[in-house]
Amino acid sequence: MSINSSVAGTGAQSNSSTTILLGRVLLAVIFLLSGFGKLTAISGTAGYFGGLGLPLPTVTAVVVGLIELLGGLAVLVGFQTRIAAWVLAIFTIATGLVAHTGWADQMQMIQFLKNLAITGGFILLASSGAGAYSIDAKRG
Repeated sequence: MSINSSVAGTGAQSNSSTTILLGRVLLAVIFLLSGFGKLTAISGTAGYFGGLGLPLPTVTAVVVGLIELLGGLAVLVGFQTRIAAWVLAIFTIATGLVAHTGWADQMQMIQFLKNLAITGGFILLASSGAGAYSIDAKRG
């Protein structure tokens, strides 16, 4: 490998890692905010979940809030990223199927499609890994 191709490869890897970091931050924001919001308003979240017919709404609210907050944090810092991305991908599809299936309402359809798009981002992240700017890269 020549010096020029080595340098070009390093630049491409740096750009890729920067792009992956940006994607991780953007994916994490919604889950950090949503998880924090659920955990700081358990009764309201439990009431909403009860209205959806979910079992044990208070326990469900805590579990969902923790999945969102801890999963979002893991993705943000790039810790166990592939696992966290798969967990959040499955969680996001499940959330869409539980809470956003009233597709006759255009807002519900948009929310469901948003969940599909976020799931796609998590599947890409699970496939690519966290990139160089992550705890995973420092540990590996």
